Amino acid sequence: MTQSAARLSVRDILHPHAVAVFGASEDRDKFGGRIIDFLIRHGFAGRIVPINPRRAEIRGHAAYAHLTDAPRGVDVAILAVPAHHLLPAISECAASGVGACVIITTGFAEADAAGAELQQRILDIAMPVGMRIVGPNCMGLINPGWQMALCSSVVLDTDHLLTGRIGLVSQSGALMASLYDRAAGEAIGFSACVSLGNQSDLEICDFIEYFIDDPATDAICVYVEGLRDPMRFVRATRAARRAGKPMVVLKTGKTEDGVRAARSHTASLAGSYDAFAAVCRRHGVVLVDDPVTMIRVADLLVRGPKLKVEGIGILSGSGGGAGIMVDRVIGAGLRLARLSADTRAALGQVLLPPQADNPIDLGGRLPSQPDDIAAPALRALTSDPDVGVLVMYLTSMPFFEARTRVLATEALAGGKPVLTVMLPGPAGERPRAVLREVRCPYFDSVEDLLAALRGVFDHHRMVAEADDVTERPVDLPPALPALDDLPCLVAAYGVPVPAAAGCVPRDDAILAASALGFPLVLKGLVADVTHKTDLGLVKTGLPDSDAVSAAWQKVTASVTAHGRADAFTGVLLQQQVAPGLELIASIRRDPQFGPFVLVGIGGTMVELLRDVASAPAPLSRASAHRLVHRLRGAALLDGWRGGAARDVDAIADALVRLSWLAVDLGSRLVDLEINPLIVGEVGDGVSAVDLRATWEDGG
Repeated sequence: MTQSAARLSVRDILHPHAVAVFGASEDRDKFGGRIIDFLIRHGFAGRIVPINPRRAEIRGHAAYAHLTDAPRGVDVAILAVPAHHLLPAISECAASGVGACVIITTGFAEADAAGAELQQRILDIAMPVGMRIVGPNCMGLINPGWQMALCSSVVLDTDHLLTGRIGLVSQSGALMASLYDRAAGEAIGFSACVSLGNQSDLEICDFIEYFIDDPATDAICVYVEGLRDPMRFVRATRAARRAGKPMVVLKTGKTEDGVRAARSHTASLAGSYDAFAAVCRRHGVVLVDDPVTMIRVADLLVRGPKLKVEGIGILSGSGGGAGIMVDRVIGAGLRLARLSADTRAALGQVLLPPQADNPIDLGGRLPSQPDDIAAPALRALTSDPDVGVLVMYLTSMPFFEARTRVLATEALAGGKPVLTVMLPGPAGERPRAVLREVRCPYFDSVEDLLAALRGVFDHHRMVAEADDVTERPVDLPPALPALDDLPCLVAAYGVPVPAAAGCVPRDDAILAASALGFPLVLKGLVADVTHKTDLGLVKTGLPDSDAVSAAWQKVTASVTAHGRADAFTGVLLQQQVAPGLELIASIRRDPQFGPFVLVGIGGTMVELLRDVASAPAPLSRASAHRLVHRLRGAALLDGWRGGAARDVDAIADALVRLSWLAVDLGSRLVDLEINPLIVGEVGDGVSAVDLRATWEDGG
């Protein structure tokens, strides 16, 4: 069924002038009672229309048995009614000109087939008249700047709604409400919070796009279980980056159990997490695995100042705290700032020589200095050009509250990001209040601080590496060669493939060998066998025709011994390539996000090492280089421990060409694998010595 023109935009849904509450009550133990209470308590300035067949008035507002009895002009209706009352209520909303319905009621597509049918009947009522649906199975909307809490969660039982610059979109209602509460406890506010539930109509991307255009939003947090329109999400991530609005995303579905949990929760189809992560990386989206980390990273990115360099300066009042922080920073793969001679000299005016460097232990002051040397030490540290972010590790100290205020204000005055670990428990509560007051981010554990810091660094790097320019190599074929000859297809795209010949009888193999020249490799071809070496189907270093004949006999005997004679299709003779580093290079089509390129260390050992990286196709040369250097074993390419440096430029060139082959093949290709891709020394190029492909038709 076609959706008629929407009665209300997303912006108007989040800024309604009149709301109707189905199931309204004066009993705050009921969903409808809490919603009415929160609208009144938090100062919603619009018209409130309670719907209750047994009351004429609720909390000073005229109540109606049916919405059709009430004055028209309701923008948004929220429905917290039993499922069997829902369709009549939706029909009333449609007939009364309501712009959108927010459905808290559960038991729809997330539950069973009958629920999915009921959910579709809701849409059948709403779509013809352009009435939008948020939910069902959602928790509602919170817009602090509009003094609107259209939500039933008990976390809204507060004195006021904290306003901020972060937009939150969540498929989980309970998660949205809990995050609002957790953020408020850390003095982090939101521009708006949206719970989507089943995304029957309005979906994640509708609200991401709203936040991208919203002048009150500077960063966007998203909890996602499944995407209705993956490519729309990709476009939204690109638009957010171009708008300078960081996106921080938490997605379930990394594991098969996670995928099943996501499906059972909101009936969403969770796709390949690796593909999702690669898309996010391409467009500067920060991925996290914890919801609290998500809002903390967004807060750090919003409040600024922006990170310029990645050196970390560390300060503590405890030598032990400083040492712990150094070990954890380095262990997390981050780096300490290297202080300049001028900075160390300035620190030497107030600190003993061993402490006049990074990290700073304030306890190591010169005997001639007063107890509190925090201000000059911080000024010296934060002014150093290699200090991009300051980390303070605070332990208990005399005049704890006052000294915390000095440390925080001096640190923030340096104009660089500041993060603090507050180690003490109850003794640190008043200092924590000071940190909240001066808006200095703090964490109660090193782990929490490092998780947030990694998110900030990830964003900094991805924005710096953002690359939308993917020029097609000029020498690629204008039309696809024949798909039934895989080596020729790959070679036509400029990826070197050794000369080869296929044959079945032994005499044909001997004739082909003489034409190709020696040394040679002979490979037995058996349908559905990917790992040929496991069946003894690969013979290398064949120096002459007699060796080829003997290899042919051994391979065919192995095929018979393994009971695969019926699947034997012949042998492939191939010129032997000089030894080199073995990689895997492949392309695959993700059902949601399209073609991807993958590269990994190990060749035949890739499944053991599991050192792979992937990116959406097509690739630019710069992104291909970055892809290669994301591998844990990338040092092997640069000449590890005296080994030969490998031809990384040739690897990048091959990946770029494969990426365009993936784009050109489109939906015809499921996957294509080069394993191994032999990489020579610098200048010697690469060679695709073994290829396989799976086509959409099953070939």
